[in-house]
Amino acid sequence: MGFRWLLQAWVPRRAARLCRAVVFDMGGVLLPSPYARARDWEVWNRVPPGTVQRALICGGDDRPWMKYVRGELTAAEFVQAFAQQCFEITNSPVPVDSFLSDLTSKEMSEQLPVMTEAIRCIRAEGLKTAVLSNNFYLHSGASFLPLDRKQFDVIIESCREGICKPDPRIYMLCLERLGVQPNESIFLDDIGQNLKAAAQLGMSTLKVDDPEVAVKELENFLGFPLRGAVPFTRSVRPTMEIPQVPLQKYLENVLGSHTTGSLLVRQFSHGQSNPTYYVEYGDHRLVLRKKPPGKLLPSAHAVEREYSIIGTPFYLMEYCAGHVYKDPSLPGLEPSQRRAIYTAMNQVLAQIHSVDLKAAGLEDYGKHGNYVQRQVQTWTKQYRATETHTIPAMERLIEWLPLHLPQAHQVTLVHGDFRLDNLIFHPERPQVLAVLDWELSTLGDPISDVAYSCMAHYLPSSFSLLKGLGNCDLTHLGIPTAEEYFRTYCGHMGIPPIEDWNFYMAFSFFRVAAILQGVYKRSLTGQASSATAESGGKQAESMADLAWDFATKEGFRVFKAMPAMKPSGRPYSTWAWQGPFPRRSYVTVPHSSSAPAHLILSPEGLSDRAQDLYRRLRRFMDAHIYPAEQALRDHQVSQTRWTPHPLVEELKVKAKSEGLWNLFLPLETDPEVRYGAGLTNLEYAHLCELMGMSLHAPEIFNCSAPDTGNMEVLLRYGTEEQKERWLQPLLDGEIRSCFAMTEPQVASSDATNIESSIVEEGGFYILNGHKWWISGALDPRCRLCVFMGKTNPGAPRHKQQSMLLVPMDTPGVTVTRPLSVYGLDDPPAGHGEILFENVRVPKENMLLGPGQGFEIAQGRLGPGRIHHCMRLIGFAERALALMKERVKSRVAFGKPLAEQGTILADIATSRAEIEQARLLVLKAALLMDTVGNKAAALDIAMIKLVAPAMALRVTDRAIQAFGAAGLSSDYPLAQFFAWARALRLADGPDEVHRMTVAKLELQGP
Repeated sequence: MGFRWLLQAWVPRRAARLCRAVVFDMGGVLLPSPYARARDWEVWNRVPPGTVQRALICGGDDRPWMKYVRGELTAAEFVQAFAQQCFEITNSPVPVDSFLSDLTSKEMSEQLPVMTEAIRCIRAEGLKTAVLSNNFYLHSGASFLPLDRKQFDVIIESCREGICKPDPRIYMLCLERLGVQPNESIFLDDIGQNLKAAAQLGMSTLKVDDPEVAVKELENFLGFPLRGAVPFTRSVRPTMEIPQVPLQKYLENVLGSHTTGSLLVRQFSHGQSNPTYYVEYGDHRLVLRKKPPGKLLPSAHAVEREYSIIGTPFYLMEYCAGHVYKDPSLPGLEPSQRRAIYTAMNQVLAQIHSVDLKAAGLEDYGKHGNYVQRQVQTWTKQYRATETHTIPAMERLIEWLPLHLPQAHQVTLVHGDFRLDNLIFHPERPQVLAVLDWELSTLGDPISDVAYSCMAHYLPSSFSLLKGLGNCDLTHLGIPTAEEYFRTYCGHMGIPPIEDWNFYMAFSFFRVAAILQGVYKRSLTGQASSATAESGGKQAESMADLAWDFATKEGFRVFKAMPAMKPSGRPYSTWAWQGPFPRRSYVTVPHSSSAPAHLILSPEGLSDRAQDLYRRLRRFMDAHIYPAEQALRDHQVSQTRWTPHPLVEELKVKAKSEGLWNLFLPLETDPEVRYGAGLTNLEYAHLCELMGMSLHAPEIFNCSAPDTGNMEVLLRYGTEEQKERWLQPLLDGEIRSCFAMTEPQVASSDATNIESSIVEEGGFYILNGHKWWISGALDPRCRLCVFMGKTNPGAPRHKQQSMLLVPMDTPGVTVTRPLSVYGLDDPPAGHGEILFENVRVPKENMLLGPGQGFEIAQGRLGPGRIHHCMRLIGFAERALALMKERVKSRVAFGKPLAEQGTILADIATSRAEIEQARLLVLKAALLMDTVGNKAAALDIAMIKLVAPAMALRVTDRAIQAFGAAGLSSDYPLAQFFAWARALRLADGPDEVHRMTVAKLELQGP
């Protein structure tokens, strides 16, 4: 095969329409038609023909069906209303409940194969896809969406949005989330009025009567086939076309003149560097790989030195039928199958590194020795040649890497780009059939290949160019961790583990950052082979940041290897876990599980069980909470904001099933671990900080105020009957609660000032009072109010108050209005103003006893205050992370914001303030665990004084860096700011805590 290069020539191409997105209805388009099903159901149930269809389309916007798909009716309410409507049509009972069950049956929930294949082809061409459905909630509370969400960029369900087709607003919402204009989309539906509304907005439309026919019509519209596509290929991109006439003549010469038929050329969407094509000619299926067009970097695209696994040139190769796994999480496989895939991958890498260089004739395939040093130099030059802007992390790495080169390892054949998606597997068993992309192969350090193949373990699954496993539960998936993978490799090779793994990971991500920067530079001139190359600039920055993180960890490893100092005589010290793959560390002394009274400064210092909870919590946040934040923020300003978003309840169920539930209850309160996770305050502090990075997270894990404080009160002071009635439903997340202490007429920072009265009358207490800023009171799930009032105004000041459990539906309890914080209502929980007018509560609802209210309040406020402070650390960390990301992507006055002196100063100040506040919070948590809440009063007061002010300053700097965007609901910063400011008043104003600190300080020696 002497084919070396192809002449450039212009080749005619289909006239593609300007279409960037395809929007599908669900029922009747992606799923079987509900109208056809209704006709069959009417026959089976002897219902007059056309009854269901008449009920679905008649009655205007207030008919039951329309209210149901707008989310205004529950499934039970719809069944009742729809049954009445059908009865009015037929004058006889209609079993509507069975119709709804039939409509959502397994048979009706299976996506039409012709549409599944069409969507796969559409997405392969780089177009976006969306579902726009008039959908509804089931009896379970979940919406009816039996589709694989990964097929779609956007999913719009009418029941979640409160509007439905043919309302123009729902179409515009879909287009806005897709980021396309109406004339850049086509909409498929089976109902004429829905299509008419879309067409009036400027969308192209296609009516679906027969899905097979509709797909053919869509093919004609889009200009490319929607069936029979070769996996992972698309039509050739305009800048990547090759001259087909010379290619066909070449193939005739190589394959023989008897080869006839049409020539089919498609481009593999896989890969970032050299364009790769699928070629079909006659009975032959081939793969062609070539250099990208235009001027290239020296040695960056050395196709002429590519070799296949068996050593033959591979510019033009036979097509190897098999499976390429682009997603390292291997969706659709069983855990045992996933582990087998990774085992096969590991074995093949070991086989490559075990090749006898002399026997294979590869002794001169590359230079011997100094591989990593030469690679650092090479990729530094490549980066400099493609540099478009300054990436601070790359500058640091270019200086750091040559100074920390590892000791020389064995010299072997190295692949240079070994990862899961460069392997072709047998379609039916875990066997590697071929290894792709050998252009970076040479002789070198084999550990570099191993580290490179583990990069996916440290990348998030949302990373667009190379999907990752960083937020996946590897144990659940059956995928080995990076540590396990490396140990397996060492076993195959018969070598001991290495200590400088972090260096190799830093080097791997540095190299990828340089490659992506080159891809980005080529995208600016149209030379890149991948359609996603334009995002390479930002991705290069992300890779560089990851590389620097590993460089930092390597520095900590070296530092930790120094002889440890003995801990001082103070009651706490800095202990943390030391392992081969630390994610983050601040300290120098290894953790000892036998020393629970030592300060743990990083998650790695936690117990094994707490570390596992932390890792699972982080994965859950990454996979479910951060992606949902914008939808939840949008819901908070919608017309339905006072109704909990169904997604929150769905996530609560998922969190509970994964054991991430009621993490807040301290071990001292729940020593038998009957109700919570059995964590100490210090252990929970690290998890609480993580939850604090999203305002929505604490509720999803049933760890949000005021429920946490009320649950602790019930657990500490409640009777068995009170626990059964109120504590268990709160622990199960079935209800929510509020705490009523603050009053508008007095300075409630002094709890002894409260004026609400509690008067005994027979077997009841009569409550009268005016409360406000009662967080959670407006939530429709709020069933319990913990009420504080005076039972004996003549008693000593701290014995006048009592606490009672008041059901929210008790007559005389009136929520008069919601109160806003800087204009934010904080729905659906809100902050209510409540009147208690002659509210009669049974005497058995008294907590602990009359006159014990102040004691309960102090016990409740201690943990509550530290929980707030833990979350505030998370607020600040998230705000700083958003700020750093923002300033690296914005340019002002000729240079990136990240290079502006004031920005740098703000970042440095924020980091220092966060670290200082975290240390104080962790110390307070430790003291609560070791000496008790009362003895820790000074530290609790100090953190309540320090943490909100710190979070307020850090968030303010982040908002300033964002500009006007920081004030919007597109980011969490405005809400962070409002909460941080409010917490300088909640649980006691700053002035009270200053006074407490000063008094305790003066009492000391």
